[in-house]
Amino acid sequence: MVDLSVKICGKELKNPVIPASGTFGFGREFDEIYDISVLGGVATKGLTLLPRLGNPVPRIAESSGVILNAVGLQNPGVEHFIEEDLGWLRSKTKVFANVAGSTLADYAEICKKLNDIVDFIELNISCPNVRQGGMAFGVRPESVEEVTRAAKENCPSTPLIVKLSPNVESIAENARAAERGGADGISLVNTFTGMVIDIERRRPVLANNTGGVSGAGIKPIAVRMVYEAARAVSIPVIGMGGIACAEDAVEFLMAGATAVEVGTQNFTDALACPKIIQGLEEWCGRHGVSRVSDLIGTVKMH
Repeated sequence: MVDLSVKICGKELKNPVIPASGTFGFGREFDEIYDISVLGGVATKGLTLLPRLGNPVPRIAESSGVILNAVGLQNPGVEHFIEEDLGWLRSKTKVFANVAGSTLADYAEICKKLNDIVDFIELNISCPNVRQGGMAFGVRPESVEEVTRAAKENCPSTPLIVKLSPNVESIAENARAAERGGADGISLVNTFTGMVIDIERRRPVLANNTGGVSGAGIKPIAVRMVYEAARAVSIPVIGMGGIACAEDAVEFLMAGATAVEVGTQNFTDALACPKIIQGLEEWCGRHGVSRVSDLIGTVKMH
């Protein structure tokens, strides 16, 4: 029997598989297909202080091995989530409340509202900072540290997982900046910035022009960034980016991740997460691994 449990910030997950934010809603629709209590946790749709309608359509585009999205954080707002979804979701599994904002005050306020009532807060710092002309909070180490500190001061008793953008000069330096700011863990990678052009219309396919690139095509880059970030910090790392099967998840664990988030594959196969959980158990069994946590950070470099 393989022990699939892992610990993050002192909290035990029954397994390391978590659906990624923006690909799973708040879990209700997927729970009609399978019992989501089998999951290690759920990263919620990105939450903002007030409801958001998101960007104009089209906001999803496909390309070779990847998809692009420019949904624009469409969500019902944090208060609606607390009142309508949180209790149900907590009865099922661990809750990673993904939060976003456009000012430091936004992040501080939403973290204050969620402190003590969710299992983890996942800080999406790829949002444009309206005070800095639209540059995302997650680009510069200084702003990573600043927004992390503002958030952590307002969720002192809830583990704060900072979700790092890959669109940076040094992922290791930004990981260290999050740790200095008080992060209890980090997750990465968020989407890359990309564009797809309709060559007949000579216009970008997305109404927003650019979007976030995710899917199997980004996995090797994501694995490398997780490896670099995990070596740079002493806090837990959650890895993601193109995970489609159990073997992909094993790569991220070996690179240094304690848990993984599965995103785009949920669109391809609604049963992706339970299949990956089962696949992890089978892979460990075939390779004589009694605890999945024994895989963490075991890659041997040449």
